[in-house]
Amino acid sequence: MIKLEIVTPERRLVDVEADSVTVPTVRGEIGLLKSHAPMISAIKPGILAYTSKGNSERFVVSGGFVEVSSDKVSVLADVAEQASEVNVSDAQAAKQQAEKELAGWSGGPEEEFEQVKERLELAEARLKIAR
Repeated sequence: MIKLEIVTPERRLVDVEADSVTVPTVRGEIGLLKSHAPMISAIKPGILAYTSKGNSERFVVSGGFVEVSSDKVSVLADVAEQASEVNVSDAQAAKQQAEKELAGWSGGPEEEFEQVKERLELAEARLKIAR
């Protein structure tokens, strides 16, 4: 078992003993088990999943960091939501707006382009988890 904490600036969502954890990072999705090598990575928009006592839970996460030690995973996220918290119509509107911005992209700062892509990824993750 590995201790999992998911915390946002507003609240602590999860504090459990988990069998396994999957986290979307900027380097790709990583699977974590007890005795994983220590690491710190930035989180990218996506779905964080964990299994505890045979039950699986999923959250949409975006922004922030994951810190891993041999027996603990700490997720400090800007956004973390359970499926029941997702407003599907808002997520669909955000997805459509981001797609429209990307389709009409005519250049500009790379940072702005990446922010729009992250908004699109977050909206898609929200829609995926809500289904």
